[in-house]
Amino acid sequence: MDVVQTLYAGHHGWLRNWLNKRLGNTADAADLAQDTFTRILEARRRSGALELKLLEPRAYLTTVAKHVLCNFHRRQSLERAWQEALALMPEATTPSPEQRLLILETLNQIDAMLDGLPAKARTAFLMAQLDGLTYRQIAEAMGITDRTVRRYMAQAFEQCLLLAA
Repeated sequence: MDVVQTLYAGHHGWLRNWLNKRLGNTADAADLAQDTFTRILEARRRSGALELKLLEPRAYLTTVAKHVLCNFHRRQSLERAWQEALALMPEATTPSPEQRLLILETLNQIDAMLDGLPAKARTAFLMAQLDGLTYRQIAEAMGITDRTVRRYMAQAFEQCLLLAA
């Protein structure tokens, strides 16, 4: 039997219960348990690892599940903020349900991209994109060189391209 199948068979129920204690919702706990195993399979596929040896399988699952749980909470927070913004819009300008879903998916993608950046690169990118500042203005505001701003922006654009692929 495959190592991930063994891990799933031996610990899926435990992981689902562990997540349920943190969420208080069995449906979300079941979804996140599946997401945890999906993430493990994806990581294994990306790395090309044929063998996965775990001395402490529950510690490993807990670590992966904590990241999945953090992403879940961040998505929920983003969705709440989006719902609050929608509630403030005049009804005539409210997007259709399809447009709402597309906008929410885009917001989640942007959030994932920003989360993958170092803090200073994220700050420089947001200053350029949201505030419309030039690289020189960003450098002055952050107390860094223009060259460093260009490096941060290159990191941000590379992250955008990685997620777009």
